Amino acid sequence: MEELLEVYDLQGNIIKTQKRDEFYDEIKKEFKETGKIIKQVKSIRMLLLNSKGHIYIQKRSYYKNENPGLYDKTIGGHVVAGHTLGLTVVKECHEELGFPAVVLTDDEFRLAVQSTDVSIIGLFKKVDSIQNFISVRKSKDGDFKQPYITTFYIGYYDGSIRFKDGESIGIEVFTSKQLKERIQEEPEKFTEDLKFMIKEYKKYLIPIEKEVKPVLGYEE
Repeated sequence: MEELLEVYDLQGNIIKTQKRDEFYDEIKKEFKETGKIIKQVKSIRMLLLNSKGHIYIQKRSYYKNENPGLYDKTIGGHVVAGHTLGLTVVKECHEELGFPAVVLTDDEFRLAVQSTDVSIIGLFKKVDSIQNFISVRKSKDGDFKQPYITTFYIGYYDGSIRFKDGESIGIEVFTSKQLKERIQEEPEKFTEDLKFMIKEYKKYLIPIEKEVKPVLGYEE
């Protein structure tokens, strides 16, 4: 069944509900003719860490229309019409990487990482929301810049990962330092989304033991 997306203007006002393929046909034509896109949809973007603070990075399939073969954020997805952000996170974790997940508030998250076995379930929290996040999409038909209403998440999971829908051809695990060095050495191999997230949300790319310190009463 084809996904229906809520389409918004750049001020965040809903315009209509539209089939995903039709929306993308429209905005690609719009960008080709005018050099800009004035419609957007809601999306989520996530970075997944293990309990040691190592980051899971997805390598996109070479058959993808956009950013083929590039290293990317762990998970990304559209918010389907009628779905909440939290449901979208849970759905994308299951559909793309095959594990159960839950989205928590900051306080719940810090408490949960102390007592939850993250080899069984992934724990996520929201870290940011951007009204007009510009994503650079590289494709055989030419690059284009697409605005999204985007919510960003960080999470922990130690269990097995099983590719389920062909979105990626592999996943690699990096320390924060290793990933920054690779991006600096070979920037063309990484998506602009990932570069942005590593730079903007570096304070969250930490081991679980550091995440729980504020709850235990001793700040760094």
